[in-house]
Amino acid sequence: MDELRLVEHHRPSEADHPPEGKRRLRLRVEYDGTGYCGWQRQSNGPSVQQTLEEAFEQLTGERTWVVGSSRTDAGVHARGLCAHVDTGSRIPPEKMSLALNTRLPWDIRVLSCEEAPEGFHARYSACGKIYSYTYCNQRNMCAIGRQYAAHCPLPMDLERMREAAAMVEGRHDFRAFAASGFTASTTVRTLFRVRVTREGNLVGLHFFGDGFLYNMVRILSGTLAEIGTGKRDCGCLSRALESGNRLELGKTAPACALVLEHVLYRGDEPLAQAYFKGR
Repeated sequence: MDELRLVEHHRPSEADHPPEGKRRLRLRVEYDGTGYCGWQRQSNGPSVQQTLEEAFEQLTGERTWVVGSSRTDAGVHARGLCAHVDTGSRIPPEKMSLALNTRLPWDIRVLSCEEAPEGFHARYSACGKIYSYTYCNQRNMCAIGRQYAAHCPLPMDLERMREAAAMVEGRHDFRAFAASGFTASTTVRTLFRVRVTREGNLVGLHFFGDGFLYNMVRILSGTLAEIGTGKRDCGCLSRALESGNRLELGKTAPACALVLEHVLYRGDEPLAQAYFKGR
């Protein structure tokens, strides 16, 4: 991965700077998404964004918007989602995370807080993301950790899965890998790395790209599982890239096993290197 260079593609705008008299803080957030309707504030249930904003208001008295780097779906987890918030509060950043955590439920933690660099925007400055997906690959579903893994009772051929995964690395039009209703302006994305690992009965899929379409990782994960169990041939991924036909691919894998591991910004190449070392 020595050749990797993360590139920021967005054009700076007024949104990249806090209002006058306020400062922008950068947060790194971890959460168990089981009890939430996703990251984004919604009317049909509690969201991670809403919960963070309420904690921030309790702490500072300000009603503000916590801007996330990603809009994870209901049931999806995060170990390293990045967010920013504009505030007039003078609480030091190193104390802000501790103070917020005393007002947050145990399934959401602010791992770190720091002054954001000039022009930083949690979403638009992002250059890449790393997701993981986990299968419990044994006859009976595991009891411990079941809320973080999907069940695959059939033997999985990891070499077949790795052969197939290599076909989607690189820059492609991934329109076949998006769920209906996506609103992205382009379906072209770059997958820098796709890795398949096993640790005991857990099979891990690891995806590093410059961005992902709606349900793209879950569709890839479901398809790789079907390839690994012999339900589909390895060439289905290449055919889907060429045709753009969603029917070439497997089922969308369940949300519970998906984790946003890292959101990467310019200069974060060593973080990506460290994550994939040995995988």
